[in-house]
Amino acid sequence: MQTKSHYKNTVLAIVNRLNDIRFVGQLLFLIIVLLVSWSGVKVIQANYGLQKQISVLKQQNNIQQLQNENLALQNQYYNSNQYLELSARENFGLAAPGEKEIIVPRQAALNYTVNLPSINATAVLSKSHQPAYQTNFESWVNFFLHRQNSNN
Repeated sequence: MQTKSHYKNTVLAIVNRLNDIRFVGQLLFLIIVLLVSWSGVKVIQANYGLQKQISVLKQQNNIQQLQNENLALQNQYYNSNQYLELSARENFGLAAPGEKEIIVPRQAALNYTVNLPSINATAVLSKSHQPAYQTNFESWVNFFLHRQNSNN
């Protein structure tokens, strides 16, 4: 019974405080401050999201402009005399006036080539299928133990 009366007295004390205009004013002020703060946080969050979108769109725009400039440079190259001359040489076998074409037999050309060392394909494939963290760990171990990096 005593706990019920204690709770009853506590509730009555709170209700009596609501009759005090100063307490109600402070309570209303606190509620208004919380609402304004919440609204401000939401506005800041919305602005941050919009700024991210603007940044992404600006980057995409810059990338597109660079691609356009690259295509314009390619078009200029394709319209140049240098490209036309190379294309005529490759596609039609034409030469500039005064030039002579020398045809070298395949076997004679291969006599002066250098054989490159063969690469073990399975070792390269197994190395490339390693997870990035494992490759990174092995690189650090090689660095600290002063080993030569096998990737190079």
